[in-house]
Amino acid sequence: MSKTKDFLRRNKLFGSDIDLDQYVRAFHEEMTLGLEGKESSLEMIPTYIEADNEFLKDTPVLAIDAGGTNFRAAVITFHEDGDTEIGEIHHHPMPGVDKEISAAEFFETMAGYIEPLVDKTDKIGFCFSYATEISADKDGKLLHFTKEVKAPEVVGKMIGKSLLEVLKRPEKEIVLLNDTVATLLAGKSASIGKTYDSYVGFILGTGSNISYIEKNSNILKMSDLDPERSQIINTESGNFARTQRTALDLQFDNSTTSPGIGILEKMFSGGYFGNLCLTVLKAAADENLFTEEVAGSLLKIQSLSSEDANDFVSKRNTEKSVLNGCFSSETDAEAATLIIDTLIDRASALVAGTLAAIVLKTGKGKRADSPVLITIEGTTFYKLHKLKERFETYFFNYLTGDKKRYVDFIEVEKSSLIGAALAGLIE
Repeated sequence: MSKTKDFLRRNKLFGSDIDLDQYVRAFHEEMTLGLEGKESSLEMIPTYIEADNEFLKDTPVLAIDAGGTNFRAAVITFHEDGDTEIGEIHHHPMPGVDKEISAAEFFETMAGYIEPLVDKTDKIGFCFSYATEISADKDGKLLHFTKEVKAPEVVGKMIGKSLLEVLKRPEKEIVLLNDTVATLLAGKSASIGKTYDSYVGFILGTGSNISYIEKNSNILKMSDLDPERSQIINTESGNFARTQRTALDLQFDNSTTSPGIGILEKMFSGGYFGNLCLTVLKAAADENLFTEEVAGSLLKIQSLSSEDANDFVSKRNTEKSVLNGCFSSETDAEAATLIIDTLIDRASALVAGTLAAIVLKTGKGKRADSPVLITIEGTTFYKLHKLKERFETYFFNYLTGDKKRYVDFIEVEKSSLIGAALAGLIE
């Protein structure tokens, strides 16, 4: 195992190789540049949603959640006593998944999905988890779809306005938001009756992103904002480019279909982690860490899912992992396990540094009786082998001394729907 540890040390793949002070400083610099409208790897997208405002109680709202290949809708009411009433959830496939469709077909299909619910309220909150430019009226213009949805004519159209036009109900109030903003708001809805200094939404699933609350006075790229108010910022943190990458990270990035894009999330998110592990395992094989037989087996693997890598390192369902058949000796299997486990530990440090940077940027959470609430969603965060526990160790070990901050974590069921509902009710 000493040979494997030497390989990991030379390639700076340990979590301890991440200089968190340097990481947080760089993240803050990119945040500031993004807020000022200068060149930055963090887009820092204003949402025009003021999470600190009160939201309407005992008022029904139509909540819509569209993301990936799924479309869900339900009427939701937040009651004064803190209870949340969720009506029947209507499940449908996203239009444009099975085949390419026109813009008219796209909006007509969505309108048909929500027609049975739309007249139960005048308010609509729409979690639309695709790249969208939000406007001051809280509508959004689609920039591009992910590869699952094939409706190119929709690009450039205002999503809310187009949907209401097809519904022939232009008087409805619609608020568009993305899934991290919805996650943040879902945490706020679940904390009614508790005192929190601020709120953060974090997703670590196929990809990764963070939203937080920022003072308008710091959003210098927008000249028409009330400096006394605040709003949620979608950081697009998965694109952070000033992380401490190694030669193997660069090699993996260059092997993807989008080199130079999503640099941070390529180091730990579920859509990439398995193939990052495969890149490192093959590099280890090139340095003769494994037998020739193992090296040959690894070279034959074209792709490794994060689930496969996780099953192997956690020794769950190992017979299903494509890696299982590669290692005939316990020594080789242990070396591969150590490599993957070390990459998970490094992922934990990177996630800790990212969330620590966000919490420190808010300037909040300095008192134990008024912490920052971080709502976290995503299967990678909760299911990747021991990531959550290691993240918490790195996170709280870093936020000490003059950086001491008080933070609570929460997971909210149906967070995208709940957050969309809340967005539609913020006064």
